[in-house]
Amino acid sequence: MADKNSDERSHRDLATRREYESPIVSFQNEMNRMFDNFFRDPFGPISLRETRMFGEFTPRVDVVESETDFKVTAELPGMDAKDIQISLEHDALVLSGEKKGEHEEKGKGYHRLERSFGAFTRVIPLTTEIEEGKVDAQFKNGVLTITLPKTPAAVKTTKKIEIKSG
Repeated sequence: MADKNSDERSHRDLATRREYESPIVSFQNEMNRMFDNFFRDPFGPISLRETRMFGEFTPRVDVVESETDFKVTAELPGMDAKDIQISLEHDALVLSGEKKGEHEEKGKGYHRLERSFGAFTRVIPLTTEIEEGKVDAQFKNGVLTITLPKTPAAVKTTKKIEIKSG
């Protein structure tokens, strides 16, 4: 059961926009909320809305655990393998990189140049030991797939429990 304070925090952290507020007042309220969140928990997660506000890129990541391994899939459209770093650190998988893009268009009477960029870091905690020498990473069509095999000792400690219905 959640405590009363966590319920109040989650309610208070909800981003709201009141139609009668001017954009400047809304922006000031959002900045105040972000400062409040930072001083309450400076190392806490940043919301997707806040990352978009600062132009950061946050890739979607799926993690699937089986009896023998973890499979991590990250969507990294528009990136090259050379722009992505993968490491195992302190029982966690760390994905990081930087997305850089430039699109130039020239025509009669106009020249348009658009740039987009954003750095990201995703830390995925691992609950069991991994065979570091057998980790495999594949990058194809903007999708990174990492297979992290569990050690034999970790596989043996996993015991499936049968559920009986009555």
